[in-house]
Amino acid sequence: MQIQPYLFFDGRCEEAIAFYRQAIGAEVVMLMRYANGPEGSAHCPDGTQVPADKVMHACLQIGATQVLASDGFSGGQPEFKGFSLALSADDDAAAKRMFDALADGGQVQQPLMPTFFASSLGMLADRFGVAWMVLVPSAPAG
Repeated sequence: MQIQPYLFFDGRCEEAIAFYRQAIGAEVVMLMRYANGPEGSAHCPDGTQVPADKVMHACLQIGATQVLASDGFSGGQPEFKGFSLALSADDDAAAKRMFDALADGGQVQQPLMPTFFASSLGMLADRFGVAWMVLVPSAPAG
């Protein structure tokens, strides 16, 4: 069993995919637009129609994790609350590179710094409002 995060970007999914490809090396595994879906799949609950060029479903490979994404029904502002995506980097240099890239156009909540449990830890909300914790876990004591 596994849990996969599914992010809804409310009309900005393609922009988010391009950003994550550049910022953290995400790879597009699959992308389906509403135009490629079955008849009626672009109808919103409120009766409006999602533009055919918007992303119905995408799968991004980020390291060993798959993150799912969509434009959703493109009916308002996306709001990401109550969670963060934790991005574990291999070393401090990689953490800094990814933290700085994700912070571009976003808001840093805690600068990247050493802690008692990680050689680097920083928290931010990217330009899409997605919360990230970028860290390099310390080796377990043993």
